[in-house]
Amino acid sequence: MVKQLPTRQRVRRGILTFIFLTFPITINYLSPYVIIEAGSQGIINGSLIMFGILFLSSLFLGRAWCGWICPGGAMQDIIEPVNNKVVNGKKIDWIKWVIWIPWISIIVWMVIQAGGYSKIDFFYLTENGISVDEPMKYIIYYFVIFLMMGIAALVGRRASCHSICWMAPFMMIGRWIRNKVGWGSLKLASDSSDCTNCKLCTRSCPMSLDVNGMVQASKMEDPECILCGTCIDQCPQGVIRYAFAKPSK
Repeated sequence: MVKQLPTRQRVRRGILTFIFLTFPITINYLSPYVIIEAGSQGIINGSLIMFGILFLSSLFLGRAWCGWICPGGAMQDIIEPVNNKVVNGKKIDWIKWVIWIPWISIIVWMVIQAGGYSKIDFFYLTENGISVDEPMKYIIYYFVIFLMMGIAALVGRRASCHSICWMAPFMMIGRWIRNKVGWGSLKLASDSSDCTNCKLCTRSCPMSLDVNGMVQASKMEDPECILCGTCIDQCPQGVIRYAFAKPSK
């Protein structure tokens, strides 16, 4: 008999499935290209606004976007049964920074060449509100899907999150600032005294993190944690929980 997912995880998967189905509408608002094109004309577009929102939200919600709302994460969760292999994040986490830093540099250079931002057009290149509205855009759409899903299918659990995601660094920087400033935010907390070392939390983590090690160290912090709550729902002793708290010293 197949074990049913906990209610929270059913809700999370349901939200992610809906987000994936709406991706033909929203892809331009998360596009790494449209923001460059808009920047070259001094336009604040939808993706710039969205990336700004991701950064600001991470100051208080960490990378919850990745675990609950991200269409790229949804794609990888869908393909996970094809390859459920644990990913060694330390070997590939650096790749996204090699992508992100030049990309941000190009955006800044384009905006400087345009004389700075001069107007706002949230629907830039998406005039009718729908991103995929002509044949060429379908090619881009399916390229993104095959890229995100393909890497996860070949490498393992959410490998695209670890390696090529251009959105994750915004939230990782926000999380780093949050920890430096020391204000309260959504995070994981645990009580290691009740832990039985069953390691179900580690085995179930979609980001392949050593959650059990985090529990034992009483330090529930990792820049790759997406706050999906899977470890919370898999722990038979209820050791792990959500908390809104300041960073631990």
